[in-house]
Amino acid sequence: MAIIPGRSLFSWENVESNSDLDRLRLVLEALPDEALMVRLEQRRGRGRDDYPVRALWNSLLAGIVFQHESVESLRRELSRNGELRDLCGFDPLGGGQTVPSSDACSRFLKTLIREQATIDRMFDALIRELQELLPDLGQHLAVDSKQIETYARGRKEPAESGDPDADWGKKVKRGQRADGTLWEKVTKWFGYKLHLLVDSRYELPLSWKLTRASVSDTTELIPLVEDLKQRRSDRIEVAKDLSADKGYDSENNNAWLWDECGIKPLIDHRLMWKQEQTRLLDDRVADNLVYDEKGQVYCFCPRTGEQRELAYQGFEKDRKSLKYRCPAAAYGFECPGRSDCGPGHSSEYGRVVRIPLETDRRIFTPLARSSYAWARGYKRRTAVERVNSRLDGSFQFERHYIRGQKKMQLRVGLALIVMLALAVGHLREGENEKIRSLVQPRAA
Repeated sequence: MAIIPGRSLFSWENVESNSDLDRLRLVLEALPDEALMVRLEQRRGRGRDDYPVRALWNSLLAGIVFQHESVESLRRELSRNGELRDLCGFDPLGGGQTVPSSDACSRFLKTLIREQATIDRMFDALIRELQELLPDLGQHLAVDSKQIETYARGRKEPAESGDPDADWGKKVKRGQRADGTLWEKVTKWFGYKLHLLVDSRYELPLSWKLTRASVSDTTELIPLVEDLKQRRSDRIEVAKDLSADKGYDSENNNAWLWDECGIKPLIDHRLMWKQEQTRLLDDRVADNLVYDEKGQVYCFCPRTGEQRELAYQGFEKDRKSLKYRCPAAAYGFECPGRSDCGPGHSSEYGRVVRIPLETDRRIFTPLARSSYAWARGYKRRTAVERVNSRLDGSFQFERHYIRGQKKMQLRVGLALIVMLALAVGHLREGENEKIRSLVQPRAA
């Protein structure tokens, strides 16, 4: 917390003990911001101190907590709200005269842009504290991106735009209706893209990156996980799986997550086979087995030619192979061609087939796509969508007046540390059910 020396003798805390300001207190108490305050005060030196650094910082955080879409909106609130001025560190009895000017706020923001690395270290410090409060933090990961439109009109030439750092992004969603017809939805925006890696159980951010809107999602998955691996290697060690939509589908992503990090990829995949319905497995595996693009494996009865889905029996880590079993033996029905079906057909357990992941890294993952466990794990991906939704609604990224990538980088970083600080504050208070909430006041 940015401690304010020499607080006023008059305490606004006596006015209302359980006001909305408690949410701001939670953030101010949880944020490890003393190092930033010292740096900013040293930078100011013996210059004018009309508006103290700590008070400016606290008021900036107040603007995020109370969802002000602009500096002017925050200044108006500070002018009328003596209790808020007191909590931030301004004179509660001085009225609007003690509120920093627009120019002072603008200069302070420019100074903070140069301290982005310090703010990033605050993010890491909050993750460390959350790890102590939530030992299983990071077991289940999810990745997604969100579009952030800039407060500027887009042009074909960046130099002609009001925000030359931004560019055009496009997201295409395709699907099939119940009647078999195809649909397509194209979304375009001018601005940036926020790539987020979150804990899908607690819905808290663990790593992030801001890019231009045109940057592909697929290429950003590994850098996000690598960033977390470098900063908090212990969180990678506890990670069990990572879920993501088909925008992150690639052989490289699947292979890297498992081979380098031991994380099971639960990444939806695009349907890219234009003509083929199934593909024949390698002859070294079996000569009457095929698989489809959804990861289901089938056998053909040597006598009748009937196609049946094999019984999934799990993943053999030492062999890097998925294990399947004869469906007739697994489900207890008669198959006329079982005796002609290769090694192991005569045993009660039936024939066993092992499919190496290297057969097709896009399709075959350590957790079979056809299993119920894969489906359950993939549903956790919606956690990152809820985080994105809170950034849009509660943190005002749907309505803002920000131009320039450095300013946007700062604003995203501040929003994320506030999100984490609120979680830390609620956990310290024993209010675990509120760790995702920006808008709920503390209990009386």
